Amino acid sequence: MSTLTGTGVNLILVGMWKSYFPEADPISFSTWSLFAFPLALLIFIALWAILCLLYCRRSSGKALSAYLDKAHLKMELDLLGPMAFAEKVVLIVFSILIVLWMTRSITDDIPGWGSLFKGRAGDGTVSVMMATLLFIIPNKKQKGEKLMDWNKCKKLPWNIILLLGAGFAIADGVRSSGLTDVLSEALDFLEKAPYLAIAPTVCLISGTITEFTSNNATTTLVLPLLIQIAKTMHVHPLLLMVPGAIGAQFAFLLPTGTPSNIVGFTTGHIEIKDMIKTGLPLKIAGTLVLSILMPTLGVIVFGTDKEVVNIAKGPFLHSHQI
Repeated sequence: MSTLTGTGVNLILVGMWKSYFPEADPISFSTWSLFAFPLALLIFIALWAILCLLYCRRSSGKALSAYLDKAHLKMELDLLGPMAFAEKVVLIVFSILIVLWMTRSITDDIPGWGSLFKGRAGDGTVSVMMATLLFIIPNKKQKGEKLMDWNKCKKLPWNIILLLGAGFAIADGVRSSGLTDVLSEALDFLEKAPYLAIAPTVCLISGTITEFTSNNATTTLVLPLLIQIAKTMHVHPLLLMVPGAIGAQFAFLLPTGTPSNIVGFTTGHIEIKDMIKTGLPLKIAGTLVLSILMPTLGVIVFGTDKEVVNIAKGPFLHSHQI
């Protein structure tokens, strides 16, 4: 959640933003991190507090102290052994990639390295470049063997990549067919509602749908509708798109919400009642934090006080009072 490449939902959000508003400033890796990292940090704190209140008794500190002892941690670290050459190189390449992501576009006064290519190089450009290096640099394990080869590459989850592309196609179909117009007409009453009431509603709707469907599918179906609603409300579309996308990742209640939920549930140590008991207050806390950060920090990071132009529908006006 805290990084742009952290989940497929984030990539769908970026793709739709670029598709619907090609003339607007893109959502870069650094821009997203400036907003999402504080959000993720606050949600982590809320999760820690919830787990402590529900499961940590007074006597649990003694049981955990044995695992948190410095000698025990040092022993576990020693068992890992020293970093191999391949591990060091991958770490360096990934670190360079993060730096390039964050410095492509910094501020208006400091444009970043992206200005050297007149906007033709994006985050995907450096991603491909760094990935290509993995096919060139040897791993020093066997002669002629590289850090990455095609046999290893074939094991990547290509189905997720195809799913993302299908999501963009579905979103474009929803837009071109006029379905978003039909659905948004039924929500005209939201135009008079204050944004502080709309943001948590949008987040909860996405968070409810995603408990029964995949995060990517929920985001693909919800975002085009939110863009149309934002136009009806005369607010910046990201004020609704971001809560809708992040809300689609608040799948904490059921095993079917996300693959990670399924993995935890299949261990046999976590029951559905445990997920609901922990996930419900966490979903509420995440919704509240997001609803507060979006009209405050979001204005600074995403520039939601500025006007944007929808490629199909014309300019968005910001006469709506948040």
